[in-house]
Formats: sequence, C-alpha cells, structure tokens
Amino acid sequence: MTKSILLVGVGGQGTILASKLLTIGLMEAGFDVKMSEIHGMSQRGGAVSSQVRYGEVVYSPVIERGGADILVSFELMEALRWLEYLKPQGQVIVNDYRINPMPVVSAQAVYPEGIAEKLAAKVPTIVVNAGNEALNLGNARVMNIILLGATIKRMGLEAIDWNRIIRANVKVAFVDINIRALARGQELVA
Repeated sequence: MTKSILLVGVGGQGTILASKLLTIGLMEAGFDVKMSEIHGMSQRGGAVSSQVRYGEVVYSPVIERGGADILVSFELMEALRWLEYLKPQGQVIVNDYRINPMPVVSAQAVYPEGIAEKLAAKVPTIVVNAGNEALNLGNARVMNIILLGATIKRMGLEAIDWNRIIRANVKVAFVDINIRALARGQELVA
C-alpha cells in the first residue's frame, strides 16, 4: 500500500532538505519512493511544497487532492492552504510558527488567528513548537529536522538508520545538532 506525505512551508525553512532526507531513508529501507518538489518563489519567502510517496510500487510522485496520509506543515497558514490534499482519515503535523506573507506585511490582509485550533477541530493534529525546540537546542535552523523527527515517529519509520543518513547528507559542522533535533522531534510525538 502506498503512503503519501505532503510537506509544505515557506522558502528558507528547510522543507526540501527534510524531504530529501526522508526520501533517502525510505529508499534505503527498500521502498519504491517518488518525490516531487515545487519551489515557487521560495527564495523570496514564497510557498514550498514537496510530495513524497512510498510503498512496494509507486507510479507517480504527485499527491492529488484528498490523497495525503499526512500533511507536515512548517508554517501555520500553509497547513490551511494545503488541507484539501489530506485524506479524510489523514492527519496533520503543524509547526506552531508564523511567517507573515507580503499581503500581511503590507497591511493588505490579516493573518488568521487560531489556525492550530481550527485544524484540530477538523482533523487529528499534532502541534509542534519546532521554533522554540530548535532554539533550546542552540540553532533555530533545525526546525525542519525536528519536524522530520516528528513525522518519522508518527509514520512508524524509526527503524531506519536516520543518524547515518544525516551524517552522509548534512555538512559535518551541523551533523550533531541535526541528530539531536531529529531525536527531539521524535520525543515530541506520543
């Protein structure tokens, strides 16, 4: 049976790195894996999405509306934007983190309040404050790996040697903190 994970965020949050690490781990575990990514205006703070599908045989990397088993959102509003891609029995992991888009910055729109609560009222939702957790570890940039750890735990993928994958794919100077971030993300999911 094919599983579909949709990772969404804003440019600069490390969504693509998390997706690539996830894909490498799944391939090394023997799954057929397909990954697709859309950068959009990611270098300017625009939306980023990555679709990872894995199973015995996967024919397409594309997750259609209503097809994602899990939606991992690195930013609150992005979870709302992509919610229609979640299966009726799917679930959300959302970072309790806000990045104001340009219409909000320029006072042409208002950032919605209570997004996490709205999500939880609709679908099973795990809210992770990856920003604070990353700061507690000493590097705000490991939010993505904390969210990856939460996803791994929620999907039951802990048996894969993620520490080795991080060592092989992350710059040496950042290996230790990323390994700690991955473990912290797993700890945050019951």
